[in-house]
Amino acid sequence: MILIKNGRVMDPQSGFDQVTDVIIKDDKVASIGDVKDESGFDQMIDATDMIVAPGLIDVHVHFRDPGLTYKEDICTGSAAAAAGGFTTVVCMANTAPTVDSVETLTDLLERAKALPIKMLQASAVSKGLKGEELVDFDAMKAAGAAGFTDDGIPLMDLNMLKTAMEKAKELDLPISLHEEDPAFIKAPGVNMGKVSEALGYGGASHLAEDVMVARDIMVAMETGATVDIQHISSGASVDLVRFAREHGADVVAEASPHHFSLTEEAVLEYGTNARMNPPLRTEADRMKIIEGLKDDVITIIATDHAPHSTEEKARGLEKAPSGIIGLETSLALGNMNLVDAGHLSMMKLLEKMTINPAKLYRLDAGTLQEGKAADIVIFDPEEEWVVKEFKSKASNSPFAGETLKGKVKYTICDGKIAYQE
Repeated sequence: MILIKNGRVMDPQSGFDQVTDVIIKDDKVASIGDVKDESGFDQMIDATDMIVAPGLIDVHVHFRDPGLTYKEDICTGSAAAAAGGFTTVVCMANTAPTVDSVETLTDLLERAKALPIKMLQASAVSKGLKGEELVDFDAMKAAGAAGFTDDGIPLMDLNMLKTAMEKAKELDLPISLHEEDPAFIKAPGVNMGKVSEALGYGGASHLAEDVMVARDIMVAMETGATVDIQHISSGASVDLVRFAREHGADVVAEASPHHFSLTEEAVLEYGTNARMNPPLRTEADRMKIIEGLKDDVITIIATDHAPHSTEEKARGLEKAPSGIIGLETSLALGNMNLVDAGHLSMMKLLEKMTINPAKLYRLDAGTLQEGKAADIVIFDPEEEWVVKEFKSKASNSPFAGETLKGKVKYTICDGKIAYQE
């Protein structure tokens, strides 16, 4: 048994917020409340001045396994997740081979059983991510797919998209969409605007996202599917999601920490470590994303953890791959740029990183309540720390070397310590 003493226990689902104690027995939360007798415990954790919350859930990560494990693998990826306070992650399907077959999916889920956290796996929507032929949705769900996504590549065939949404609706699983129309991208990874002009780099227009979001929310309304707009970056797209939700569509949106923390100006300072799809955009876009987080148009914070090798990122803007790692810095960035900045309460931040992601993927998780799984993060919201080393195999982050505020101290998954500072 583990006793967590004197922590600020916060549960976004119930609204519970109290300085008290938590007892973990086996893999469950045995009790929440003041403990007088501290004997008989295998371990005691002093959580004074710390927050004790449900383990974080990230519905958008890339662990590059199988086939691209020089960037990351499920072991290093899960270690990075645990260091960031995450007890559950959903991996994307753009691996080599693509997760578009029962064989590949089953292999991953079997290997995931040995990890210190819970790794779920999304299935591709189309075979080989080619956008031409749908995977066998029924077989992939039966084999354990958490949802469906061709993340990294937009679905351009509208008839196929509608069929995919209808099938996802039938199976009661979410379908997650990468919204970038190639017609409005001269060069990927950088916003088409003053920074791309200064660099002589074509850039990607906000229109690339906006036209896809507008299209897809209408199809979502028609089909009734649960649709996740991934890593939203454009202020106009935030308004489109607001429209969809106001009109009854089951549409949710993710905001990535880099999109509410940085703007296109970061490319001038960090180079390829600020190149991502969709790109960092203007300060007006950043504030619209924060506005969407404040009024619950955007209900989920997800990292889009995208590891690449140092050699790949050194190729320059035109040739380097897009994406940054994010699992180990996500909570601190939310703490600094949303809570400390006065945009969200701590409870609201936790809601977008725990119970809301759990609801999207139909998980019995994201809560800290008696009888539930002992998936817990303990963190100090006031502690400052310098981003020096990563548990990830990769280090492609614009936040490397930066001082952040909010430090994960323990991550506990199913009653076992997955990370301890």
